[in-house]
Amino acid sequence: MQKEQSAANKTAWETKAYQAWVEAHGTPENLAEELKRTHRHLLRYWLKYIGEPAGKRALNLLGSNGRKAVSLALMGADVTVVDISEENRLYAMRTAEAAGVRIDYICADATNIPEEEKLGQYDIVLMEFGILHYFAELDPIFSTVRRRLAPKGRLLLTDFHPFARIWKSWREGQTPSDYFDKRFHEGDVAFIQLLPEEERGGLGKVMTRGWTVGDIVTAVGKAGLYVRAFEEFPSSAPGLPEFYTLVADQIEAELPPLHP
Repeated sequence: MQKEQSAANKTAWETKAYQAWVEAHGTPENLAEELKRTHRHLLRYWLKYIGEPAGKRALNLLGSNGRKAVSLALMGADVTVVDISEENRLYAMRTAEAAGVRIDYICADATNIPEEEKLGQYDIVLMEFGILHYFAELDPIFSTVRRRLAPKGRLLLTDFHPFARIWKSWREGQTPSDYFDKRFHEGDVAFIQLLPEEERGGLGKVMTRGWTVGDIVTAVGKAGLYVRAFEEFPSSAPGLPEFYTLVADQIEAELPPLHP
């Protein structure tokens, strides 16, 4: 199922994505100038777990338009991005060039990276915002993370809180979504709202599925990563979460089977 899901999502993310980023952030040259001023703020959720990125190797899986990757590079990190969209790659590379930094960008499915072993190991793997719902299963992506993390390397995963889709549907007057729903759903590509109304035709649909907090934490642990923190952030709706950051480290330890 992952192969079919990735194919559909690649098609959707390679239709007008570059245009959407220009609408949202300006030309790559415009964004580069902004990132020179604001890169530390853009990385604010992760710097307290990273320290100073200078001299560290960072892998940004599903790195999209490269804003976080370029920001890390501006702080001295050696950054590689893996993302499925060629339009995302083009915008990111042009932004990096305009900012005067170098990033490597591999256009590929993050669970099927060509010659993955040649990438070596990284001090940081960053995955952020609107990503896990693109995977049919979580084990393959977190296995990729573990293989690419150096000993004592760190995964930083920030994504929208699984409970957020429940309260958002309720708040919009719809029947609340099923938190435990495992079905695949077809929907609009994330950047559709960035485009003018007249430019929204002809966009492909993405295929996504939801995960619970338990699914996510279990998959990270199952991959052999040591969960250090699960930080939840509030939404504009009082008392309800919007997103989370999970921090997990690569450790060398032999663990007994979870189910002997």
